[in-house]
Amino acid sequence: MGWNILTFLLPAALGVLLVSAGIQDIRMREISNAKNAAIALMAPLWWVSIGLEPWPGMAIQLGVALIVFALFIGAFALGQMGGGDVKLIGALSLWLTPLKLLDMLTAMAIAGGVLTLLFLIDRRWHRREGPVEVPYGVAIAVAGLLALREPLLNQFTQ
Repeated sequence: MGWNILTFLLPAALGVLLVSAGIQDIRMREISNAKNAAIALMAPLWWVSIGLEPWPGMAIQLGVALIVFALFIGAFALGQMGGGDVKLIGALSLWLTPLKLLDMLTAMAIAGGVLTLLFLIDRRWHRREGPVEVPYGVAIAVAGLLALREPLLNQFTQ
């Protein structure tokens, strides 16, 4: 993979969008469709910038992202995740190789578990009633940022 300005700018823009999505989820308990669309629409530019071949490279990226999206739609259907969270996971899946995606999903599950535990403790501490609404977009954003460290930081080691 040769270095070009897009191989730095696109992941940097993705990082900014992930941070913004996490903040929005904390504040409003939703992630805008515009952010998710921007993340998804930048992915093909990323593929081109890293020299990914249309077949099988781009096809695999798209196929894996569709599978992940479909699986998380199940979580949405069961009321376990919000729609914005599912769309964010699907959009982020377009950026990551299958192995990096597994790393990201593992980090997301751990971060989400910790976040859920903190919200449960907070609810109990403040004696609040009702279900806990966890801004899972924060866990997705943290995991996405961890997955991004490689394309951002490895540009300078070549």
